[in-house]
Amino acid sequence: MRWNNLQPRLIVMAGVLALLAFASPRIALSQKSAFDLDGREVNPLSADPGKVVVLVFVRRDCPVSARYAPMIQQIAQEHSDRAKFWLVYPDKSDSPAAIREHLAAYGYTLPALRDPGHTLVKMARVQITPEVAVFDRARRDHDRHLVYEGRIDDLYISASRTRPAATTHEMEDAIVAAMAGKSVARSEVRGVGCYISDLE
Repeated sequence: MRWNNLQPRLIVMAGVLALLAFASPRIALSQKSAFDLDGREVNPLSADPGKVVVLVFVRRDCPVSARYAPMIQQIAQEHSDRAKFWLVYPDKSDSPAAIREHLAAYGYTLPALRDPGHTLVKMARVQITPEVAVFDRARRDHDRHLVYEGRIDDLYISASRTRPAATTHEMEDAIVAAMAGKSVARSEVRGVGCYISDLE
């Protein structure tokens, strides 16, 4: 095939690939919402545009989620000036009252959202509790980019086995990188815990 015939096809292919690369990681702020404990619709990505947003997916009946509660609260406090944390409860059977009891039992002061339709679960691509989704600061086009989704750290080897201490800290590393506008070394690392798909 001659170059003159091939050139238009290459230009079209390059344009399509560029559009896909641009569109895939972007999250439009107007598309994703859940509900606070008073039943109001909330879009966690539209709040605090100058801050990184961290969605932490938890289940009340998940022992792995429970063990991470103090660490999640501590990291959220340490980075509160530049990161906004939300707890997300994907179990549609959880009532606001039950979630409030859970928050009090584990000393959480973070805002909590109910995600009964798994809107945020699907957007963040998480599969397990506890897993987190870290989004960079809102851009001029009012979109954010999902920069990391997956485990908090590598403390858990399996649901019944843990290390003496975590040797990697993926959630905090992603938060620090996103705050600095840097890329994350690993954008997806699956966690250990309770499958969200069991709730569907």
